[in-house]
Amino acid sequence: MNEKTKSVYPEMKKPQQGLSIGFMTATFSFFVIYMASAAPVPLFAIYRQTLNLTHSDLSWAAVAYFAGAMAALLMFARISDHFGRRIVIFVNLLLAMFGCLIFLNLASSAMLLAGRFIQGFACGLASSAVAAYVVDNAPLSPAWIGSVVTGAAPMLGLAGGSLASGALRQYGSGSLSIIFVVVMAMLTACSMMLAFSPETVLRSQGGFRSLKPQIRIPLSIRPFLPAACATFVGTWSIGSFYLPFSASMAAEQLHTDNTFIAAAVFACMMTPYLIGGSLAGRMKPVGAQRMGMVVFTLCMAGVIASLKLSFVSFFLLATVGAGIAWGIAFTGSMRTILGNISKEDRAGVLSTVFLISYSGAAIPNMFVGRLSGTTDICNVAVGYGILVLLCCALLIATTHKDKHIEIMRRSQAHR
Repeated sequence: MNEKTKSVYPEMKKPQQGLSIGFMTATFSFFVIYMASAAPVPLFAIYRQTLNLTHSDLSWAAVAYFAGAMAALLMFARISDHFGRRIVIFVNLLLAMFGCLIFLNLASSAMLLAGRFIQGFACGLASSAVAAYVVDNAPLSPAWIGSVVTGAAPMLGLAGGSLASGALRQYGSGSLSIIFVVVMAMLTACSMMLAFSPETVLRSQGGFRSLKPQIRIPLSIRPFLPAACATFVGTWSIGSFYLPFSASMAAEQLHTDNTFIAAAVFACMMTPYLIGGSLAGRMKPVGAQRMGMVVFTLCMAGVIASLKLSFVSFFLLATVGAGIAWGIAFTGSMRTILGNISKEDRAGVLSTVFLISYSGAAIPNMFVGRLSGTTDICNVAVGYGILVLLCCALLIATTHKDKHIEIMRRSQAHR
């Protein structure tokens, strides 16, 4: 075992009984950090009016968010391997609180960009340190629960933050800031839970050297990486489409300025992920990848058609279907990755997974930021649909190749 990240505890001989405090803390923290990042989503239409923003400005705000996440993943992915999971997660929670403070007093487009960058940085750091802490503390049975939580907690956090924000704005006091006060209280609760949670790695030297940007791809996962990358890029790109434009789609397609409905549009994509993740846990990983991505592509075609035809009910149905398919495909890909790495590689590999995912979300938004001032949302959706189709084709091609390789290996073994 690598001495840098040697476990505090010996290898467990028996499955853990129930959910440990460490697993609950990690899961809840993962959820709340992403919840904080989604709190502004249903309010973007209001920010657009009060701050005189354009669709292009909202796209650049999304780019700032993803840039922050990618910066954290590139530089701080392995820092918890050296300083310990708990101290890094505590700093992570403080960063999420700071992002909320900016939105409490939002007054300009520059503050919007800064706030989204910090929230993205917090989510990027969580995708490494908190995700690794989830897997460290996950029960040994069922074996797939760590993969499901690392994929589902961010999605549910995004959906929960958006819905809570929209509901409080529409049916509560009407304040734009109350949601951020609530989320800060939840982040404080996470910090208190963390104090009672165990550390899972020993501190070691090399923490500052670990800040050197590095992408961690062990040899054991390289055969699975092309298909996984296709899944990560294809699915997260659509998440990045819904992130800045769900409020605009609600206004233009549903003809409403109700912030809760705007949040519901976003949640229809994110919440069903848990259903898909649970289904994928009962399937073979490669089969889940292929089926999930094909269904995701078909559902995206349905979303585009419904936007063109202004068919609201079909739009929501296709969005829910895409969310379920996302959960199936992403969880299948995560299982192919997590099932072939050691504990010492978890933080670095998870950061690479999310770095790829965030890149798939950020790069399309950079193009949209340049074009959204001259084209409508339907045309933007078509561009995203083409990207998803290409990713689906790549996944099918690479998993089909891997299947033939596996058959050849088995035949040689029998000989």
